[in-house]
Amino acid sequence: MTRRAMTASFAPGAYVFPGGGIDAADATPATHGLSHRRATQSDLHLTQAIAAIRESFEELGILLARHADGRWADANDIQHIPRQTPAGSSFAAQCHARGLTLAADQVFVLAHWITDRDLPRRFDVPFLVARMPEGQTPVADETEQFEPIWVRPQEALTRHEAGQFFLIFPTIRTLEKLCAFASVDAVLQACAVNEEPLWTSCPRAGWLAGNEARYMEHEPPYGELALVCPDGQIHHALDWQTQQAVPLLNNVMRLTAPNPGVMTGPGTNSYLVGDPHTGYIAIDPGPADAEHLQRLWRAAGGQIRMIVCTHSHPDHSPGAAPLQALCDGSPPILGLASRPTARANSRFSPDRELLDGEKLVLKGQSPAGEVTHTLRVLHTPGHAANHVCLVLEEDGLLFSGDHVLNGSTTVIDPPDGHMGDYLDSLDKLAEHCLAGQIDFILPAHGYVLGFAHQAITHLKAHRLKREAKIAAAMLALPHGSLQEWVEKAYDDVSPRLWPVAARSLQAHVDHIREQALS
Repeated sequence: MTRRAMTASFAPGAYVFPGGGIDAADATPATHGLSHRRATQSDLHLTQAIAAIRESFEELGILLARHADGRWADANDIQHIPRQTPAGSSFAAQCHARGLTLAADQVFVLAHWITDRDLPRRFDVPFLVARMPEGQTPVADETEQFEPIWVRPQEALTRHEAGQFFLIFPTIRTLEKLCAFASVDAVLQACAVNEEPLWTSCPRAGWLAGNEARYMEHEPPYGELALVCPDGQIHHALDWQTQQAVPLLNNVMRLTAPNPGVMTGPGTNSYLVGDPHTGYIAIDPGPADAEHLQRLWRAAGGQIRMIVCTHSHPDHSPGAAPLQALCDGSPPILGLASRPTARANSRFSPDRELLDGEKLVLKGQSPAGEVTHTLRVLHTPGHAANHVCLVLEEDGLLFSGDHVLNGSTTVIDPPDGHMGDYLDSLDKLAEHCLAGQIDFILPAHGYVLGFAHQAITHLKAHRLKREAKIAAAMLALPHGSLQEWVEKAYDDVSPRLWPVAARSLQAHVDHIREQALS
């Protein structure tokens, strides 16, 4: 890494990777002809690799070029090639005059970054990776770059946290990703699998604890920022609070109950769907917390037309009856009755049972014309036998209850929970997301998730991967106890969570045995 000049127009004084823009000469057939390339390397990636080699040489005197016999360029070659290419020539031609060919085949695409939407100056940048040529030493140009330093990713991050090593957001996130690799070989092998970046990111920003906070696509707040701020404005607060409803769309509000915990995360999300012209459907009123229900009722202006419980667990349904009592007209409580397998604290009986596929419709008249909000019911057993999800058809939103969470995996607790049903329900949700062009998931705990279909398929893959570990533990310890299997299969989870994990493990064990019998 090197330190940028304090007078630089972008990120002055920051420690960065060497780099710069693509020159016209980098993309010409003549320059391509003076470079080694992989058979699978596209013209675009070849041009990017050539630009990276040229910029690394201009800024740090590192020359990724080889002689005909395979030797890397040495100090004598580097001394005789000017850092700044003379007018009328090209960098590749200067190397060719020394008998060198650019080693573009040794440069791989690591990542693709597109600058945050809110920034006035934006970039569309590939991050590339190559092994340092043997026998060379970085020497900064002392104009654009200063103080070249070899540093391990974690050390750079630690020094940045201590205020000793200023890094900008893309550099921080790239270093965090690199921390997962044990060696240079591991990085290069991952990049060589195909010619696509290991990740692509266009970060989004919001407010957290009074400060700007930026997030990549895989991080929990990203989907919420994409939904609420589609053009990248920074105006959404990510702090969890229970005192007032948070508008997510003009016709969707979220009010989080004050019941945070290990099982509930920041608390249970109650949602209001609708507007003043149509009235509202309240989804998951949560626990019987009088103040929370008062706030929910006030946020709807008292106009609650229906109350829907996604399932009967005690952090979701007990608030339904007292909320109903607050409302004029006694809006119906809808859902599915708890099954005999439910625990005693999860007993629930709605005023009317919902049907799989039925639609709950709100209609009203606004100054602009008729307004309609339609929630389609999907029966999704697995987390609970009476679990339902809801699709807001006009906006392509999925209210997932506890079936899909943000930041954690839901517990499947037999006998009311059933792993086979849960996995089948994930498939059902994935199909509906594709068919209905659903991009966002609004869970009962945590932020809004983006990339809905991808999130669901990733969740199923995670569950199946865990099940494979459990099957391996059962095979290794055929007479083992649940506790022994948990310790082997959940060795990547904090031991304090093993008692909770044991409940899902039992569901996986049941599923493994069911499959063996089928």
